[in-house]
Amino acid sequence: MKVLKLSAQGLPQSWISLEEAVTHYAAEDVRWELGAQIAVFHGGHNAITGQQSIITVSSIIGTRGVPSINPFELRPSLTNAKLFVRDRNVCAYCGQRFHEEVLTREHIKPLGQRGADHWMNVVTACRACNHRKSNRTPEQANMPLLYAPYVPSLWEDFILRNRRILADQMDFLMAHVPKSSRLLV
Repeated sequence: MKVLKLSAQGLPQSWISLEEAVTHYAAEDVRWELGAQIAVFHGGHNAITGQQSIITVSSIIGTRGVPSINPFELRPSLTNAKLFVRDRNVCAYCGQRFHEEVLTREHIKPLGQRGADHWMNVVTACRACNHRKSNRTPEQANMPLLYAPYVPSLWEDFILRNRRILADQMDFLMAHVPKSSRLLV
């Protein structure tokens, strides 16, 4: 289970472990909390009062300090897992939905034709369509794209990074996703 760590201004910074979240609470770095309480940690007992320390962790925390992510300079990393989620596991050529094991990263302008490996030049394709298209562009192969590629926003990237997002975390992130996002479909 991961905690969504935000800057004090509300910009996503990272997915952190419960233990990392406890460190932020103990250092009094948590400025605000959202979402459900997902864990309770019991510490030691105070020698004078006998009172036990307790830290309750929320699923979303805003921490103090300067954000380490500038949303205007964001270039989300490209992985097959994130690509397949962006494209909803749908082949860009035949339009069928497939399980991840049957999907491939398809370069619109092939690497062999000096195409680049970046978000705007890749789509999800099933193995059969990828093989049929081969080292050609969609026009050369007479295989038109059914949808256009795009670079995920900061908010989309945080959704694409984590497979096990809690409902309140997803609600928070989805509220900031651009209206044009495929994740809203």
